[in-house]
Amino acid sequence: MLRTKEQYREGLFKMKPNIYIGGEKVGRDDHRLIPGINVMDTTFEIALDPRWKGVATATSSITGEEINRWAHLPQNPYDLLQKQKLIRLSARRVGGCIHRCMGHDAISALAICTKEIDEAKGTDYHQRFINYMRGYHQKDINGCCAQTDSKGDRLKRPSEQPNPDAYVHVVEKRKDGIVVSGVKMSITQVAYADEMFVLPTRALMEDDSAFAVAFAVPADCEGVHLITRPVWHREKDEPDASPFCRYGVSDSVVVFDNVFVPNERVFMCGEWDFGRRIALLFADSHRHSYSGCKPGVSDILCGTTALAAEANNIQKVGHVREKLSEFAGAAELAFAAGVAAAVYGEKTSSGVFFPNKIFANVGRRMTGELIYHEYNILTEIAGGIAVTLPFEDDFHAPDTKKYLDKFIVRNPKLPPDVSLKIWKFVENIGASPMSAWYEIAGVHGGGSPIMETIALNLDYNYDRKKKLARYLAGIDPEFDDSADLALEPTFGMSLVEDPKGQQKK
Repeated sequence: MLRTKEQYREGLFKMKPNIYIGGEKVGRDDHRLIPGINVMDTTFEIALDPRWKGVATATSSITGEEINRWAHLPQNPYDLLQKQKLIRLSARRVGGCIHRCMGHDAISALAICTKEIDEAKGTDYHQRFINYMRGYHQKDINGCCAQTDSKGDRLKRPSEQPNPDAYVHVVEKRKDGIVVSGVKMSITQVAYADEMFVLPTRALMEDDSAFAVAFAVPADCEGVHLITRPVWHREKDEPDASPFCRYGVSDSVVVFDNVFVPNERVFMCGEWDFGRRIALLFADSHRHSYSGCKPGVSDILCGTTALAAEANNIQKVGHVREKLSEFAGAAELAFAAGVAAAVYGEKTSSGVFFPNKIFANVGRRMTGELIYHEYNILTEIAGGIAVTLPFEDDFHAPDTKKYLDKFIVRNPKLPPDVSLKIWKFVENIGASPMSAWYEIAGVHGGGSPIMETIALNLDYNYDRKKKLARYLAGIDPEFDDSADLALEPTFGMSLVEDPKGQQKK
């Protein structure tokens, strides 16, 4: 099933009001949430657009029906490539974060880890999850992920915290389910999601077994409270607002106050030795998603900088062209890392195809480190006008319009009204609440840069590089390349489905 945006909104606005903004309890139709809901609308619209068929849609491996790709469990490298393409193109449509990759990365992690837990422990989590996903596909559910716990004292493990609610944990096991409490933080999209997937955020020890819990609940479930911070561009809607200003984001502190979760929605409960595995599965999948998201953001920043250069009439200056090339390098190298992660990925025992962890982390770390540099390039080329521009009303007021029409034009080929739109856009991109959100999210989304470093150090074979150096230094008589010779891109070895439904090898 593919829902329309109208059907999505109808269901959303019927949900119980469990959202708090600035001390006020509100429903999901609150005007401050609409910019984020507009982003969700786009994900439903493009899935129904024939031009996006095969990119925004996929064939369910569970029901065999056409579904939104955000609900799809990747089956091969082509699925990962299409996900990456969908994220980049969708991000360009909404001016940045498309929000829904978190839910997609969560279901991939759950599909893989539930199968592995079952194989090791003899549990039945995977079948529960597949049964759950059948309804998820049939109803075209919009899901999000809640992974990041509030963590409390960072020097203490979950079981050592003076406040046990610093991490979501099981407080009671019943015959028909479990009861959980705790707090998740920085959870994007949950205020306008249908469902929420909850995963552990870190490696756990045996004493932390109560914190080894994964499940799915409706976002308005009894006992769930969303304390929400919306971010958007303007206090009020303006008829002539640019497309960029229609979109925004909301992040929430999610409080679980003795929330009951029925067994059929519980996908991990006490398997502490799989805490790190499921946390990294989500994180590595999400870092692959960034190889689509961050190039999309770079595309937007690059285009804005080029537009600002044109408005300043310096678009042909050598150092400006050099600065623009830095956007190209960042965007396309990150995208290439995502392509490599897809091509060199692996088929898991669950049937889900998972990206190569090294390439996924390399791409994510590079883009996280560059985000402030890219904003700096925009500032260098545009100048300080983004924070000193007079209010728009002054450009229309009789007493000031005649002066500002002359002031705003730097390139004689651009009329005052076009010049004003460019500089207002530069202001919104570079000096608005949303720009601050993108800067910090660019560094910390999917984990801070140190987490990519940790992930790389876990999986990268430095010893083999040292053996290569020993051979080249004449210490060892030879270097065995057989392992690297055996490394083949999976994409060329398996049948995958192209957008037209044809098979190609």
